[in-house]
Amino acid sequence: MARAPLQLREDREIFTVPLAILPEHIDANGHVNNVVYVGWLQEVGTAHWNARFDEADRAKWSWVALRHEIDYLRALQPDATVVARTWVGDPQGPRFNRYVRIEDGEGRLCAQGVSEWCLVDAATLRPQRIPATMLPTFEAR
Repeated sequence: MARAPLQLREDREIFTVPLAILPEHIDANGHVNNVVYVGWLQEVGTAHWNARFDEADRAKWSWVALRHEIDYLRALQPDATVVARTWVGDPQGPRFNRYVRIEDGEGRLCAQGVSEWCLVDAATLRPQRIPATMLPTFEAR
């Protein structure tokens, strides 16, 4: 059973990424294949991180996906315009939940996902508590 529609958080930056539907994304049923959405969750989260943190931070820290959960609500057709809106939840030690709404060009919710990410030291890949200095970057501006 699908969860209730994800609501944007007013206290978080909502990062928006346009998504492209490529011919190889279309399955035998004529719409975007479910597997593509997992890739989009990762792509959107990575784009947000890369846009907000400099090269030094990205060299020091990395993220490992622990879990993805997706609700498919409306099929996306090959000619659709698509945008993803993402934000992070509250940190829990080394973990953040990242929320993603995938909408069509008319603003209709087509899919939504929650991914659990773990912050790791890029050199050792060992989990690291999310530093308090990182949190303001994800807050609403």
